[in-house]
Amino acid sequence: MELLGGLELDGGAIGFGGFSGLHLDDDLRLTAVSDLARWMSARLVLREDGRPAGLADLRTGRLRDGAGKQLSRGYAGDAEGLARLPDGSWLVAFERWHRLRAFRGLNGPGAYVEAPPGLDRAPFNGGVEALAVLADGALLLVTEAMQGGADPRLRRAWLGGPGAWKPVFYRAAEGFDPADAAALPDGGALILERRFSLFGGFGGRVVRLAAAQLRGTPPATVLEGEEILSLSSPLPTENYEAVSVARHRGRTLLAVLADDNENMLQRSLLLLFACAGA
Repeated sequence: MELLGGLELDGGAIGFGGFSGLHLDDDLRLTAVSDLARWMSARLVLREDGRPAGLADLRTGRLRDGAGKQLSRGYAGDAEGLARLPDGSWLVAFERWHRLRAFRGLNGPGAYVEAPPGLDRAPFNGGVEALAVLADGALLLVTEAMQGGADPRLRRAWLGGPGAWKPVFYRAAEGFDPADAAALPDGGALILERRFSLFGGFGGRVVRLAAAQLRGTPPATVLEGEEILSLSSPLPTENYEAVSVARHRGRTLLAVLADDNENMLQRSLLLLFACAGA
C-alpha cells in the first residue's frame, strides 16, 4: 500500500463529524454517513501527482425515516454502515435500533429492508458496522460486538440478502473489533478493524477476504482475513471507522475515514492509499 496523503476534514465547514460509513466512487465522489443521523457528499480533489488536495462541491443533509421525517441523533439515527446497491440506491445500517434501510437518495425517505434473523439481539452499541455490497450483488454484514460462541474473537456475520440470509462468523484480531467493510472488484472484500485502550490509544488494520472465501460459503463458515495494512505509527493514529475502495485512472484506491466522536482531541482524518500493482 502506498500512502498518497491525507486530509483533516473541517467539522465547522461541514457542520458535523462522527463519520462512520464511507463510499468513494470511481469519479472520486465521496459520500459518508454520520452516527449523528447526518450525511455528506463531496468531490475528492487530487493534485497532479495523485495526492489529495481537498474536497469540493459539498452537500449535506439529515437522514430520514420511511415517512420522510428527519431522524434524531441517538437511538433512531445512529448510522454506522453505508454501501451502494446495484440499482444506485444507498443501503445504510443503523445501530442501537438495529436495522437496515434503503434510500433512493440520502435526502429522501429510508425504505424498510429485511434484516438478518437475530440481529435484533445484538448488543445495544455492537450491531452491524461492517457493510458491503459484493461484486455479485450479495451483501456482507459483520457485527461489531455480537459474539459467535466461546471464542471472543468471533463475531456474528451474514452473507446474502433479504429472504436468503446465510449466517456465518468473522474472526477479528485479538483486541480488535470490525468497524467497516468494502467490496473489491474481484469479488473479495476488505474489513476495517479498530481497537482502543487507555494506554495504547487507537489502532487499526485492514484485512482482505478473498473472493473464494465468500463465494458459495456454507452456513457457519468462519471468515478470517489477511492483513494488508496496519493503521499504526508512523501513520497518524485515529478512530478509523470507515473504508472504501475505488478505481481511478487505472489505479485501485483505498480510503479510510476516522470518527472524531465530537471530541476536540480527535480528528476526522481521511487517508488515501494506492494499492501497488492493482
